[in-house]
Amino acid sequence: MDKKFYIETFGCQMNEYDSEKISGMLENLNYKKADEIDSADLIIYNTCLIRENAENRLYGKLGALKKLKREKDDLILAVGGCIPQNDEIRNYILEKYPFIDIIFGTNTFYKLPEMINQHLNNTNDVLVELEKNSTNLNENLPTIRKYHHKGFVNIMYGCNNFCSYCVVPYTRGRERSREKEDIIKEIQDLAKEGLKEVTLLGQNVNSYGNDFGEDYSFYKLLEEVEKIEGIERIRYVSSHPKDVGDDFIDFLSRSSKVCNHIHLPVQAGSSKILKDMNRKYSKEDYLNIIKKLKAAVPSISISTDFIVGFPGETEEDFEETLDLCREVGFDAAFTFIYSIRPNTPAGKREDQIDEKIKHERFNKLLETLYPVFYEKNLAYKGKVVKVLVDEVSKNKNEYLTGRSSSNRIVHFKGTEHLIGEIVNVKITKVKTWFMEGVLTKEDAYE
Repeated sequence: MDKKFYIETFGCQMNEYDSEKISGMLENLNYKKADEIDSADLIIYNTCLIRENAENRLYGKLGALKKLKREKDDLILAVGGCIPQNDEIRNYILEKYPFIDIIFGTNTFYKLPEMINQHLNNTNDVLVELEKNSTNLNENLPTIRKYHHKGFVNIMYGCNNFCSYCVVPYTRGRERSREKEDIIKEIQDLAKEGLKEVTLLGQNVNSYGNDFGEDYSFYKLLEEVEKIEGIERIRYVSSHPKDVGDDFIDFLSRSSKVCNHIHLPVQAGSSKILKDMNRKYSKEDYLNIIKKLKAAVPSISISTDFIVGFPGETEEDFEETLDLCREVGFDAAFTFIYSIRPNTPAGKREDQIDEKIKHERFNKLLETLYPVFYEKNLAYKGKVVKVLVDEVSKNKNEYLTGRSSSNRIVHFKGTEHLIGEIVNVKITKVKTWFMEGVLTKEDAYE
């Protein structure tokens, strides 16, 4: 009987991309994907360390598996991703959850098949494989993608920015761009398989090519991807404001395939806090970039990230964040309450903000953002948008779900044969986080 694996992914799209490759390797080992965790012979948690909440969720799930591990002698339990890269937390996990069999990091997941075989030959020892940087990472791995019509493609590894609150440079290593020829070939192969949309991944995609020693930047890669026949939509995530240049913005204004959306994390609206975060731009710099983007692509959808309650944040600093929200008019945002991350400069500061104040500010931020999100969506009511259909709605079986070019979630009645197709949908109803509509043959606004 075939063995089964169950993988749960925490965190960013980079982890999702890694999990797709892990799934591909496991299927090559004749493992089949398990629908339920209880039926799995191999359980993998691909972890995230960027927020305290994700770390605590892992501990809860590991604790819940103790009984299952006791009942199934041959169950293999593996923990991978960002959390094992931290020495202190890894040692804590090894001590508190001694029933874990395999630990691997962000740069060693390609060794998982070898580690599984090694475990099967010697079940007594915990196997640990870690590397600080991606230098030896094997890129030519089989991949089992979540969708057949769209997919992630990694264009770079690691991060050199060292924001004072962030663990990514410590968990994923220093920045390294993939060879452009390898990226283009991967996307060409995906196009041949029928994928219509590709998302280019990196911790900071706009610094792609900086390590090549030649005049080659991210927008030039986008130009090459745009030439690939069969690819109809191109997305990218994430951009760092300090690296968004005029050449890139000019390219967006003339691109025919890049989606009408940019995710541009600001984190805070106070220049003082941005400096303390080591973000390398000011509030004024960010607003100037937004001004240029809107001038070049007037209908562009802009989403962002915010961290509330960073150490030393005063009421005046927080009001600067609210002011920036009102001035920009974001289409969407991911909002987080600051949490101390291990071995970061911000985590060592003594001027941490009281939890009650953090939550009060967080609620104020949402009260400022949500009405704007709704108003932005309301502008689409009665208009026709092109939607790439992803799947059957999780809430209504007779509805399908997809995304517009501006990254808005759109629900509409339809049948499963439309999944993977780009269809025109007339928007009839809007909410803060999604829109509803009906299929139409009318020309699309977007």
